[in-house]
Amino acid sequence: MLSQLHIENVAIINTIDVEFEKGLNILTGETGAGKSIIIDSINMILGERTSRELIRSGAKKAIVEALFHVSSEDTVNLLEQSGIELEEDNTLLISREIIYSGKNACRINGRIVTSSMLKEIGRLLVNIHGQHDNQALLQWEKHIEFLDRYAGSKLIEIKSQYQKVYEQVNRIRAEIRRISGDERERERKLDLLKFQLEEIEKANLQKGEEEELTSKKLFLSNTEKLITAISNVYSILYSGNRTSASVHDNIADALKNLGEVEQFDPQLKQYYKTLETITYELDELVHDIREYRDNLEYDPGLLETLEQRLDLIFKLKRKYGSSIEEILEYKNKIRKEFQDLLNSEEKLKALNLELDKNMRELEELADKLFQLRVEAAQMLEKAIVNELRDLDMNKVKFKVQVKKIYNKLGDYEFSMNGYDRVEFLISTNPGEPVKPLVKIASGGEMSRIMLAIKTILADIDDVNTLVFDEIDIGVSGRAAQKIAEKLSRIAQKKQVLCITHLPQIASMADHHYLIEKNMANDQYSTTVQKLTSHNRKEELARIIGGAVITDLTLKHAEEMIDIANKIKQNADN
Repeated sequence: MLSQLHIENVAIINTIDVEFEKGLNILTGETGAGKSIIIDSINMILGERTSRELIRSGAKKAIVEALFHVSSEDTVNLLEQSGIELEEDNTLLISREIIYSGKNACRINGRIVTSSMLKEIGRLLVNIHGQHDNQALLQWEKHIEFLDRYAGSKLIEIKSQYQKVYEQVNRIRAEIRRISGDERERERKLDLLKFQLEEIEKANLQKGEEEELTSKKLFLSNTEKLITAISNVYSILYSGNRTSASVHDNIADALKNLGEVEQFDPQLKQYYKTLETITYELDELVHDIREYRDNLEYDPGLLETLEQRLDLIFKLKRKYGSSIEEILEYKNKIRKEFQDLLNSEEKLKALNLELDKNMRELEELADKLFQLRVEAAQMLEKAIVNELRDLDMNKVKFKVQVKKIYNKLGDYEFSMNGYDRVEFLISTNPGEPVKPLVKIASGGEMSRIMLAIKTILADIDDVNTLVFDEIDIGVSGRAAQKIAEKLSRIAQKKQVLCITHLPQIASMADHHYLIEKNMANDQYSTTVQKLTSHNRKEELARIIGGAVITDLTLKHAEEMIDIANKIKQNADN
């Protein structure tokens, strides 16, 4: 049950707080006062799509919070699966913020959730009937949804199994189409894959090869420069030239001079040992440099071979990937594809066997769905007729038609719902045959038929709060009174919130709220006020007579409230 609603900065609402009660909660007000904004706000905390256009002009964000008392076992189980715990008093606080920058924050009992999670939980908390729901009755494709909900858990379970098999059948068929295809196209693909495989495999690529080859190419390309530089280094360090002695000779001279005097000073002795060590290390270095120089050899043939290999790798990269690793991955991929095409006949045979098996299972499940729908249709027909009689449609005939659909070849036409077409048929005049609802019913009749369906489903669904947004469209007089009484009876079992313009419905309220639009600080702002018995009579008089409230309209309003109270008392008894 929805017990409290807080709305802040939504459209023309600045801030309002409303406490709703059990029973029939009626909301009335002038056109444009903001009644639809209340419904939009409730939709927000139920996870429906919204936009920043709803944010009040000048505000940075809009906030909606709703406090629910939860008693539904299904809701509790879903919350537990989502890792959300109820408060000790079984309350659930849902909040949603829409920030002008585009961000959207949803929370349940303080925990951040996605809007899809919010929507899944919200559908178990509140059922909203708006004017667009009547349009669903004008689409026969939607009728099957009403019937399936009425049929209950057994059908829903089988339908879930059916849809899994249906998706599997579609997957197998898509795979068969992909494999079978055009034979010439298959051969062309085989030739292409074979060529690509042979080209890559012939190259015998190795991971890390390109980096190694690039390094060797850099070395070989600079061999002459290396020979010259190393020869110069060797000459400087060891052999010397005509104009200057080598480093080795100079160090040897220095060592000889130190040797002649090192016995006179301990510090010179240390210099001598250090220089002697340098001499040994220089000898080793010179030896290594000489070997390195002698092994250097310019090989234009090897360089050409490296360049050809790198050129091959570059060409393969242009075709099959940006690196050797990607090329090898592509090779593995096309090898599998090549084998799949080679083995396609065997795979097609296996897929067709699997398809036959799944089609048999699909047909069995579709048969069960059909039988369950036929049985449920008969019960739904009687239930709707009984409800419509309560709504002053005594002569109506209503039929829920369930037919099997066939394709042009005479086979079943399977869809996500089975092979059934469900359509509501009606006759509103005695002696007339039933015809499709979309061709017969008026707007007022549509409202009553939808209310009848909602009433029936309310007894089945575990949702405790029903919201009716102007269920009275196209209705007046006696029919309006019947709708009012029906809403009152529903409200004995469920919490009902109803926006209405009809005095007959407003008079049946257990709790009456007035929605008004006022001007403050050069801005319109919506307020919600729970009416006292006196205020309620004045509001009802306004609905009856318009802007001018007279003694006569006040008396009429008082009389309607008295009659409504008597009707409710008789219903309780």
